[in-house]
Amino acid sequence: MSGAVRDCPSPNRDDRPPATPIDTLVLHYTGMPTAQAALDRLCDPAARVSAHYLVTEEGAIWRLVAEQLRAWHAGVSFWRGHVALNDRSIGIEIVNPGHEFGYRDFPVLQLAAVCDLCLELLARHPIPARNVVAHSDIAPERKQDPGERFPWTALAANGVGLFPAGVPDRGTGGAVRDAASLRDVRGALAAIGYRVAAEGPLDPALVAVLRAFQRHWRNEAVTGEADAGTLVRLLAVARLAEGG
Repeated sequence: MSGAVRDCPSPNRDDRPPATPIDTLVLHYTGMPTAQAALDRLCDPAARVSAHYLVTEEGAIWRLVAEQLRAWHAGVSFWRGHVALNDRSIGIEIVNPGHEFGYRDFPVLQLAAVCDLCLELLARHPIPARNVVAHSDIAPERKQDPGERFPWTALAANGVGLFPAGVPDRGTGGAVRDAASLRDVRGALAAIGYRVAAEGPLDPALVAVLRAFQRHWRNEAVTGEADAGTLVRLLAVARLAEGG
């Protein structure tokens, strides 16, 4: 692995189920006031949470759980037909206070370290681009990290994850509410990987999923609405996801 990686073994780990591939990469923010507070919690047996890696704002990388073991970072989760994503994923915690403690932009050195780490993980494990996801993608009703300030476009430009190129922002007008249009919205979200019902109105569950999608793929406006800008980006991401 490029650069110095520091080890701080967490007791919060166990074995993965036999014959389960590592095919998902989940990015989080720590959502705590300081990096030390996050590191302490991820290594506290009473907390029963962990991740495989933590990346500080200065770009230092801490290895907490060996990749072949299961870290406890995803919680109740779903992506592309799979549940309990701790079984098949690698989790990276990115130091940021988060929405509760003063959410801020991610520093350049930190993002460079995250990108390099992701590229090395993708080289070691069969993780398709469509399975590089946010914590909010896999648990949209519970989580919002790493949030709308995280630059998914930059990561995708460097070979980490999916982001459609050249899709214009068509604004926040023209939000759809009719049953036929929402059926198409639900279908596109399911094609990307989200768990959504096939039919139904713009209910709280769909709003949560739309917000998760927007935080990842349309952070210009995290509204929970299926507006014009969201729809065009949604269809573009769905096409990319269906292609792998």
